[in-house]
Amino acid sequence: MPLPGPGISAEEQKQKGTSHMKIVGLTTYAVATPPPHKGGYHWVFLKLTTDEGIAGYGEAHWVPFQPPSVVQLMRDMGERFVVGSDPFKIERLWQTLYASEFGQHPDLTKVGIITAFEMACWDIVGKALNQPIYNLLGGQVWDKLRTYTYLYPPPEDILWETNVHGDPKLAAERASHYASQGFTAIKFDPITQAGITPRQLSLEELDNAEAVTESVRNAVGSKCDILFGTHGQMTTSSAIRLAKRLEKYDPLWFEEPVPPENVDEMARVARSTSIPIATGERLSTKYEFAELLGKQAAQILQMDLGRVGGILEAKKIAGMAEAHYAEIAPHLWCGPIAWAAAIQLDTCSPNFLIQEGIETWDGFYAEIVKDHPRWENGYIIPPTGPGLGVELNEEVAIKHAYPGT
Repeated sequence: MPLPGPGISAEEQKQKGTSHMKIVGLTTYAVATPPPHKGGYHWVFLKLTTDEGIAGYGEAHWVPFQPPSVVQLMRDMGERFVVGSDPFKIERLWQTLYASEFGQHPDLTKVGIITAFEMACWDIVGKALNQPIYNLLGGQVWDKLRTYTYLYPPPEDILWETNVHGDPKLAAERASHYASQGFTAIKFDPITQAGITPRQLSLEELDNAEAVTESVRNAVGSKCDILFGTHGQMTTSSAIRLAKRLEKYDPLWFEEPVPPENVDEMARVARSTSIPIATGERLSTKYEFAELLGKQAAQILQMDLGRVGGILEAKKIAGMAEAHYAEIAPHLWCGPIAWAAAIQLDTCSPNFLIQEGIETWDGFYAEIVKDHPRWENGYIIPPTGPGLGVELNEEVAIKHAYPGT
């Protein structure tokens, strides 16, 4: 659509459907989460404000530095490239940020910062048009969104001293608890993080992982899918050995069995087991996911909406996955703004499978946002409000400010 010529008022421009909005303000919120720190020890949020008074929120997840450094990176990139730009021109802004300083590469730090800006722009656009973001990306497909949770210790164990994932009896007890709440899928990770990785698991570790899986399956029966989570701790041969032990318990997936940097080895695991491979929380941009799909290394993609490159980037990845008959199950271990972004993607994606959650998103997770999305009996009800459908409670964010920010 051509830009309006001189002398056309802002109101006339709006009627013609063109954007005349500018981003004029940038505010950061680094939050130190209270115990038991579900979703991480700290969250970093971003607020962009336009000359028309519309505010949009974003979140950068797992940028591998402490919050003061992340905040400085946000301010640096924002002041140089974002303030003064048009929030409707999301694709142009993304390309500018991604290619800036010859950094055209899926680096988690840079892409995590880009993600926050992209997310905030979508929030602004949705509010300006009075539409949820999913309506701007193809429209609503799902009326409710299936969710799962990790197994967490009982509420009284705020220091997480209980070995829930490694103890077959405790894992079964907690799995039964979540099934009684309405969850139809639960995840656990009985492989310890200790030591150099990737490594060959000992027979003792293999035996225990199988025992936990058997105990959980016996506890939930067919009421719940079981999701076997790992974090790239194993060599390819060790992952294959473990997968053979797990197949009889019919997990919905085997997550990140080898480190994510070697797609060929992950594809070797995928070819060696009937359990679907899930991965993607440590990947970013369509480029890395294209390689994953091209080599048939995973059937379930777990992009993290706080680090993958933004909502539109995640939608592109979901589209590529759809053509490969692969499904999406977005990862979540961060704050509720990235969670809200994931909900928008899930709602408009035909190949959505399930959304990771943190129990029922209560406690501090609910306190720090307004208009908290509804969770009922294992499902999220997509919000109908404009933009992301949530607002950061800035008073709570400031009250829990991370020291030095």
